[in-house]
Parts: sequence; C-alpha cells; structure tokens
Amino acid sequence: MKTFKRIYIEITNTCNLSCSFCPPSERAPRTMTPSEFEAILNKLKGHGKYIYLHIKGEPLLHDQIALLLEMSHNHGFQVNLTTNGTLLQQQKEILLRAKALRQVSISLQSFETIGNNEAHQAYLESVTDFVEEGLRTSPIIFELRLWNLDLSQLGSPIYEKNQKVLHYLKTAFDLQEELTEVLSEGKGLKLKERLYLSQSYVFKWPSLEGEILHETGTCYGLRQQIGILANGDVVPCCLDAEGAVVLGNIFTETMEEILDKKRTKTMIQGFETSQLTEALCQRCGYRERF
Repeated sequence: MKTFKRIYIEITNTCNLSCSFCPPSERAPRTMTPSEFEAILNKLKGHGKYIYLHIKGEPLLHDQIALLLEMSHNHGFQVNLTTNGTLLQQQKEILLRAKALRQVSISLQSFETIGNNEAHQAYLESVTDFVEEGLRTSPIIFELRLWNLDLSQLGSPIYEKNQKVLHYLKTAFDLQEELTEVLSEGKGLKLKERLYLSQSYVFKWPSLEGEILHETGTCYGLRQQIGILANGDVVPCCLDAEGAVVLGNIFTETMEEILDKKRTKTMIQGFETSQLTEALCQRCGYRERF
C-alpha cells in the first residue's frame, strides 16, 4: 500500500484575511462536514500517519475543529496545523487539549494585513502567549514562520517590520542572541525545546496561466505527499490550490482507485525520471527549494 509522509486535507477554503502571498481561492467557498472528514480518514488508513489540515483557507475557522481533531486521534492520525494566528486565543483550549495535535505552524508574515502598530503588537502578544502556554502544558511542537525574509529589502517597510518581529520574539522568549544576526545565514532556528523559527522567501503559487519554468525535474508530489481539497478532489500536492490536476475524488473513489489511474502513474513515473508531465508542474518554482 502506497504511503505518504504528508497528507493535506483542506477542511475549509475560506479565510478571514486577504494576504498578498496567499491569493483567495477561485473555487466556490466550501467547508468540509465532520461526516465527510471521517469518511476521508477511513479511506486514508494505511496511507500515512500525518495529516495537514490546510491547502488554502484558515483551518481554525471551522466551527467543528474540536470534533475533527478528536476524529483524527480516534483514527490514529497525528495532525499538523498551519494558521495565520489570528484565532489562536479563541481556539486555545481546544488546541492545547487535542491529543491528535502534533505541530502548530503560525504564519507571522500575515502581519501585512494588520495595519497599525497597536494591532500588530496585540497580534504578536496573542501568538506568543499561546505558544508559551502550549510549551508549558502540552507536548505540541510550535513553528513560527516568516516566509517573507529577503536581505535585499533592507530599508523597505516589510524589512523594518520583520526586524521588529524578530526583536519582539527575542524579548518574549528571553533569547540570548539577536535573531536578525543569526537569520542572516538564511537558516531556520531552534529557539528552544519544541519551538522553531522558520524563515524563507515568499513563494508564488503555481498557475496554469504562468510561464513555463522547466520541463524536466522532480518533486515530492505523489511520492511523499498528496492533497485533498474541500470538495474531495484529490490533487498531487499542497500547491495545487485551484485543482488544476484533479486525479479523482475521495468521496466517490478509494485511494487505491485514484492511485491506480493512468494520469497518476504517469506523473509518478515522470518525477522518477525527471520529466514534468503536467502543465502546472512545469510552471511551479517551489520545488527549486529542495
């Protein structure tokens, strides 16, 4: 049976922010029902251990997030959650008590939508308060993301705001080193036990309207990861946010049927021989990161 290191399940494609690095979905707004989610979990048994509750959308907007986490635990899955961080305090009790929750990744670059300094400070405080309580009371791993760092932006508003964020994190977590100096090496950091800072450049979501970047190359899609959109469509990876490469639908087919299709097998064989068989893959630059 084919297994994946990462299985992305988009429990909702709606969001409460509108960030430049994450354009809103062109698909119809949809939120997965608990019964749909459980049906997916049943079909995923044996195909992987870790599920990631996002592709597009803010997962903490789901009004049944507690039930979804409980279902995940009951079915033997561990959950990794990526959030913009704005709803952490609202969902704190649910998250920190969830037995299934392995890791929470918080996209701090979402601050670009938070206009004034006072609101931004309140946002950072709510995030660090959540993380500190989680470190004290749970086994959860926490990742703080700043996926907009670019040392060539010295002096720009984004650069200056990043510096303030890094300085705040140093103070909030009582760190010894200035993060701005250490991060100049372009690497992620372990700030303390179960707390990490991840920095990277902004990536561009691939689109069929984009220009062809490569026709050869490989990828983790369908080899180490697979994605399921909110309507049940199965896609090869977490970057096919608009369903350009729909391999099947988990609500009407089994994983075995979807993985046995000619299109799926052709993609996998192509990645194994450094051939990009899909137009979306030829227009995706994310795989250049690995």
